[in-house]
Amino acid sequence: MTQLSSEQVLEENGGDPSCISSLSLPFRGLSDVSCLGNFQNLARVDASCNNLTSLEGLKSCINLKWLSVAQNKLQSLKGIESLSKLTVLIASKNMLRSMDEVQALKDIRALILNDNQISSICDLGQLKFLNTIVLSRNPIFDIGSCLKKSNSVTKLSLSSCKIQTLRSSLTSMINLKELRLADNEITSLPNELSKNVRLQNLDLGKNLITRLSDLKVISELRNLNNLNLLGNPLADNPESVKKIRKLVPKLHTFNAKPVEKHGKSEDIAETEPEGQKKRKNPGEEIHPEGPDAKKRKNSLRTDKPAGDPSEGNKKTKKKKKKKKKDGKSQAFDDGESSFMDLVLADAPPQAAADDRARSDEKLLGGVVIDHAKKPKNKKKNKNKKKKKGKGNSNGGAITAAPPVQPAVGVGGPSTWDL
Repeated sequence: MTQLSSEQVLEENGGDPSCISSLSLPFRGLSDVSCLGNFQNLARVDASCNNLTSLEGLKSCINLKWLSVAQNKLQSLKGIESLSKLTVLIASKNMLRSMDEVQALKDIRALILNDNQISSICDLGQLKFLNTIVLSRNPIFDIGSCLKKSNSVTKLSLSSCKIQTLRSSLTSMINLKELRLADNEITSLPNELSKNVRLQNLDLGKNLITRLSDLKVISELRNLNNLNLLGNPLADNPESVKKIRKLVPKLHTFNAKPVEKHGKSEDIAETEPEGQKKRKNPGEEIHPEGPDAKKRKNSLRTDKPAGDPSEGNKKTKKKKKKKKKDGKSQAFDDGESSFMDLVLADAPPQAAADDRARSDEKLLGGVVIDHAKKPKNKKKNKNKKKKKGKGNSNGGAITAAPPVQPAVGVGGPSTWDL
């Protein structure tokens, strides 16, 4: 067991406790951080990737606004009830069975509690500033009525929770803009979803939707511009896919493909005259006047020999460029991105996260207020460490806390601004 001491904190951050407002303590094997109660001006603490089993020692940190305790051994959130100024709580990848303690956090903006053992969502209606909830990969089979009063929430992630039905659980979330429900057991969308008129991004990948009639409500979501249905039986039917696009004509991205570019290529194919011959070679020109017209045109050319395919090659290159651009488009939920890019901005890269959790780990990266800076080249970092001399054997000096990137959602880069 490794216990953090006030002396150690002061030694690494200066001798005046009142001047310390931010601490970064990840990967230090800490099991006790109760000494932090002596630092009354602490506003930000990153204690992720340690061996913490309790948060009782943080009761006295009444000015704390940002706290990450991701990847520890917590079974309870007891101790955070007194942190009335807390706005961001990241407690992903622990062993939490309940989240009831968060009801006391009146100023909370973002709750990142994915990858735990939480089986039910507590009533969050009294949290008037809450805008982001991440509960992916928890055994939550039924949302119930716990979110009926959460009308301030704009981002909700409940991916991989084995949810079977939504019913009217999201009716009151009139400000909801992004909804992640991938990898569940949903068979249809309720008509009540039409009340979520501000919804822009909807991820329903890897569910059990088979009929177009089970999705008709999306035609009433006039602000929807990003829809993912990949992995559903319905997505394998080309005719159904066309009808879905007609239901939501304003989509920008559908099933990980940009709709505008895809639509243009289809329009060109549909408007091509039936009697027109297909080109065998990229450089071959088609003359509607007939083959004789082509010969006459070639005989009049003085700058290029007959049959010069340079013009056709140029057109071919342009088409190839367009295809390459289309290939750059990112999937709405590709399973390889992070949710942490959503929540914390100054977050450092997360250490060796498992493949399954990586899908969301960067969603709330920057989830709420800050915006993450790209990590510098590893070689440069190593050189800097050598120049500075010996660092702390348990993970380096305690510095300003960049949040760990917890997993959230089932992937896909997010544009969540908290």
